[in-house]
Amino acid sequence: MTQAKRHIHVNAFNMNCVGHIHHGLWTHPRDQSTQFQTLEYWTNIARVLEKGLFDGIFIADVIGYYDVYQDGVDLTLREAIQLPVNNPWLVVSAMAAVTKHIGFGLTATVGAHNPYAFARDVTTLDQLTNGRIGWNIVTGYVESGARGLGQAGLAEHDSRYDRAEDFLALAYKLWEGSWEDDAVVTDRARRIHTRPEKVHPVKHEGPFYRANAIHMSAPSPQRTPVLFQAGTSPRGLQFAGQHAEGIFIGARTPEAAREASRKLRQAAVNAGRRPDDIKIYAGLAVVAGHTETEAQDKYAEYLSHASSEGGLAHFAASTGVDFAKYSLDEPIPYAAGNAMQSAAQAAQQQGWTTRRKLQEQFALGSRYQTIVGNATQVADEMERWIDVGEIDGFNLTRIVVPETWEDFANIVVPELQNRGRYRTRYEQATLRQQLFGRGDRLPTNHIGASVRHAVRLPEP
Repeated sequence: MTQAKRHIHVNAFNMNCVGHIHHGLWTHPRDQSTQFQTLEYWTNIARVLEKGLFDGIFIADVIGYYDVYQDGVDLTLREAIQLPVNNPWLVVSAMAAVTKHIGFGLTATVGAHNPYAFARDVTTLDQLTNGRIGWNIVTGYVESGARGLGQAGLAEHDSRYDRAEDFLALAYKLWEGSWEDDAVVTDRARRIHTRPEKVHPVKHEGPFYRANAIHMSAPSPQRTPVLFQAGTSPRGLQFAGQHAEGIFIGARTPEAAREASRKLRQAAVNAGRRPDDIKIYAGLAVVAGHTETEAQDKYAEYLSHASSEGGLAHFAASTGVDFAKYSLDEPIPYAAGNAMQSAAQAAQQQGWTTRRKLQEQFALGSRYQTIVGNATQVADEMERWIDVGEIDGFNLTRIVVPETWEDFANIVVPELQNRGRYRTRYEQATLRQQLFGRGDRLPTNHIGASVRHAVRLPEP
């Protein structure tokens, strides 16, 4: 029998700011990203994505701002390079109110939150959305954010993951272990809302966090949100293998994606999980047209608004290297830094060793791989990435908002559906069930499930 083709998972990739990935495109006359401070902007995006049958929206965030390039924030402010930036979590209720199915992958930096209060925030949103919440776990990578949080500087790279491990150890106890499944009975006649014997205090003494209290919220549909992560350094791989359910990679080719995917799936196996217990997403930009000529014309139009220097400034923050200090063709030494180790490694592997070579990669204001073409051409290339790259889907960046996602929904989705590669309707389900089809809760082989209370069977 012929094996069924895997569906392609697609998230819209956004941020609660003007300039996210493709810097300079906010100047395009059809772009609406300068309206990011309004609810109408977000609810309109939500409707567009649900109409296009997207898995959800993945909203990035950063605590801090980019002040490495030119040793300051002047260019960051002029070009709106992820500054100003607002809280991604506060727009979800509005988006959820106008949709029924799309999921929300939301970024939160471990060091900016306390796990006891954060666990309640997540449970609340998971309840309000009927189980559509995911958390993108980040450990922070900009010094400005550390200074803003009152720290002397950014903690050492691997120690930030140690903190995240401790944060999750406590959060799992709160989400999974504090309230039993049958704790809430809402019995008006007996005046019992919650059975006290079914609610348990969490005791935690870790290297970074401690707690002795019950979880403040009753269980949500998923309990633990779907866990996303993006680190691919050696320490990041170990962390992802143990905790992540969705992993975001940056890859320039399907072959590079395949190499990263195999490492990640092996990391999951090393942690006692299955290779398919994780979904792997590559970052991708798509410029689609009804004809190839239309797509190429649109791409040329976008290029005229892009800021390659804005992309360079963003990348400077990712690597911790001030590229402005080097002339166009002067070799750039990438030393082992404390920012995103994977970003510096990628630059070296790709041979981006001068400012000139770097800026060539940022023609569209970003280093993301871009597919330009009609429906057939885009679908062909997406299928190649899925099959050769051994990935599960894409985080689809916005170039012009909401045009990028409208074009994808109207032009590319029907072609993918015809090929059996894309859903034709939603199932009524939580985000975890939509992605894995194995239920609402963490699987039993996940480390977070180890703190659950055993289900007590009735006496015979």
